[in-house]
Amino acid sequence: MDSNYHVPVLFKPAIEGLNLKDDSIVLDLTLGRAGHSSIILSIIKKGHLYAIDKDETALDFSRERLSKIGSNFTLFQGNFSEFTDILRKNNVEGADAILLDIGVSSPQFDNPERGFSYRFDSKLDMRMNANQKLDAYYVVNNYSEEQLKKMIYEYGEDQSANKIARAIVKAREIKPIETTFELVDVIKSCLPYFILNKPGHPAKQTFQAIRYEVNQEIEELKIGLVKAIEFLNVGGRLAIITFNSLEDKIAKNIIKDFTKAPATNRHLPPVLDEKVIEYINITRKPIAPSDKEIIDNPRSKSAKLRIIERTIK
Repeated sequence: MDSNYHVPVLFKPAIEGLNLKDDSIVLDLTLGRAGHSSIILSIIKKGHLYAIDKDETALDFSRERLSKIGSNFTLFQGNFSEFTDILRKNNVEGADAILLDIGVSSPQFDNPERGFSYRFDSKLDMRMNANQKLDAYYVVNNYSEEQLKKMIYEYGEDQSANKIARAIVKAREIKPIETTFELVDVIKSCLPYFILNKPGHPAKQTFQAIRYEVNQEIEELKIGLVKAIEFLNVGGRLAIITFNSLEDKIAKNIIKDFTKAPATNRHLPPVLDEKVIEYINITRKPIAPSDKEIIDNPRSKSAKLRIIERTIK
């Protein structure tokens, strides 16, 4: 498969869950290589697709790919947390369907020059937007031990955050940590045998934490998801695909806040009129990939899909 193509995860349930019509106004806030959007555009022949991505390379690729399907699309470079400002400048005030596919696309992981992966030896980078200043090299070599520990523990959910942060600071006192493999070696050097022999790569959680920090992905998710839910038209649906427990917990809690019934007096009967509930949770339990999808695309294994619908405004 061409390395520029990103295999869309939970593709069928996400597209079906958006309940698209031929005249739908659709937002793809994490365009990537247009894996989902290429099918969305083929469905909304009388509608319009608006899509955003930080990565200029991804936008160029997707523009060419989508133009072979239709002309009813508009692409923007930017952070998806800022999408409301971008779209309102273009006279778009609401959407019938919104998709968020959180995380890094396969081409970004598989391109050694981007410095995202512990599988390739390359300069530490991890920027989704190659024009921004903050990169993984700066984070690793300039953040304090306390900052590194907090970042690895909170964003990587790694119980060894203390040891890893201390090892990074100690190693960079001798020389800067310049490459992904140098960082992997530092991480491995401080971990006990039983952790090194667990399934999965021992550097995975630290690399995730650094990537989140460089691209401010968690703040983007928290801010952008709330804005996106509020941007839905009546009857519109939002689908969000997450790839780990931290992302899913954020999505779950935000959706829960939007779909809970209004507070009532505990001494009075509960309000059962669903018309007062502005949003409904379509997926009481998140949708997971099938066994076949996991076999065909191992990166889908941890993915979860949640869908929310707006009922009134």
